[in-house]
Amino acid sequence: MVAVQFLLNGRPVSAPPVPLQTTLLDYLRGEGLTGAKDGCAEGECGACTVLLVAPHDSSSAYRAVNSCLMFLPMLAGHEIHTVEDLARDNKLCEVQQAMAAAGGSQCGYCTPGFVMNLFAEQYRPDRAGLCDPHQMGGNLCRCTGYRPIRDAALSLGPAPADAFQARLSRPSPRLLALRSAGFSRPESVEECVQILVEDPAAKLVAGGTDVGVESNQRGSRWAHLVSLEAIEELREFSENDDRVLIGAGLPFTDILRRWWNAPAAVAEWLLTFASPTVRNRATLGGNLGNASPIGDSAPLLLALDASLHLAGPAGRRTILLHEFFTGYRKTALNPAELITAIEIPKPIPALWRFFKVSKRRMDDISTVAASMALSFDEQRRITRARFAFGGVADRSLRVLSAEEIVIGQPWTKPTVEAAQSAIAGELKPMSDHRGSAAYRLAVAQSLVEKFWHEG
Repeated sequence: MVAVQFLLNGRPVSAPPVPLQTTLLDYLRGEGLTGAKDGCAEGECGACTVLLVAPHDSSSAYRAVNSCLMFLPMLAGHEIHTVEDLARDNKLCEVQQAMAAAGGSQCGYCTPGFVMNLFAEQYRPDRAGLCDPHQMGGNLCRCTGYRPIRDAALSLGPAPADAFQARLSRPSPRLLALRSAGFSRPESVEECVQILVEDPAAKLVAGGTDVGVESNQRGSRWAHLVSLEAIEELREFSENDDRVLIGAGLPFTDILRRWWNAPAAVAEWLLTFASPTVRNRATLGGNLGNASPIGDSAPLLLALDASLHLAGPAGRRTILLHEFFTGYRKTALNPAELITAIEIPKPIPALWRFFKVSKRRMDDISTVAASMALSFDEQRRITRARFAFGGVADRSLRVLSAEEIVIGQPWTKPTVEAAQSAIAGELKPMSDHRGSAAYRLAVAQSLVEKFWHEG
């Protein structure tokens, strides 16, 4: 049982002690703030969306987040706004007015969630031009009223000069270290490692987009949660002539914002990764650490020869991502060790792409994910090759035989066919409801040809 203090709709609140895995959504509805709805409990529908005041350089931004995926203790020190706070002095905010005028609310169940995402988009500090309707990609309308919702988004102009806008000129709340019997939030990597040494059963949580689903849908319970949010080192980003370094705790939304000159493949990957609402909380370290064989990040980074910076009781070390995954949801992490950063070496390969095949183009789990990269000599013969796939084995992997067979060859149709043959001999995908083994293998081979055509 943990007591929590945070800012809610501009007022400090002190939540009474509650079970460790009580969600923010459950707390809000228990307090009568029922605009946030209980829908899917896994971050898919957006009915529970609230706004979190998050860092944006030296100022702040409103980030739409799923309250069903945030355990209440994680809110300590945060600043949250719900849909009930948007209307001031008996007057709807501009987003609410636009939704009503366009007929964007039908049954009304999903409307507050759409409003919160659109509000965050209207007040987005780096927005230029019209509001982007895709920022509501994490919200489902059960009445299929998307056209009027889109119309409402496109009707909005700049954010008004009001108290909400004025708040963004100030820094977001600085999260402080916390330590209790069931919840810890260290401020340094070393402090985090020490906590894990003292309690090997403790569960790390960064954005909560995976741990929250595990709790809500599978009923998993942990006696001790360790939040990584207050460790500034994990949110760093830097780039120089030799490498790109991405903090393991940096949300996906901030990766694309801070890696502003990234190659096109980065946007192709990030903009199909989950939804904006999930990307506002999910982290690269969490996505790699859970070692899912269908995670989208691993194939992309495997194609770039990325390495992971790790910290543990024995100190710090670096490991190639290619050596990190050891089996189904198993990694080379030692006890009490965590990922601190992801390093991508430069130069980026001359030809590099990311492909995702899924039932839906956006906000869906991959059936097959692939990333391929080639470097050439002056005669346009291949000097380096990477063919990386997810969804085709018990882990994300590189097809080494395909890489070896194309070295020294020109990137031509016969070379493509040789790579496809090697892939057919090495990959052993499984069948499930997303696709049969034969389909997955055929897709993996066809993506190599697509890579050739697009290169």
